[in-house]
Amino acid sequence: MVVITKKKGETKDALFRKFSRTFIDEDIVTTLKKKQFYKKPSLVRKEEEKERRKSRFARKPRFYKRYD
Repeated sequence: MVVITKKKGETKDALFRKFSRTFIDEDIVTTLKKKQFYKKPSLVRKEEEKERRKSRFARKPRFYKRYD
């Protein structure tokens, strides 16, 4: 839960920016999107495996160039 208290001399714009920043930092939007629909455990495992593969190949350096 995001709670922002107003300090003396703060404007509404500053409060809104602070609220938005904390809202994003706490990942509320992403958790809501994840919990909005039920996913079967097998589907969750497949997606996690796909992400692991994607991140592993992205970091892997290539030592040779292919010339066609």
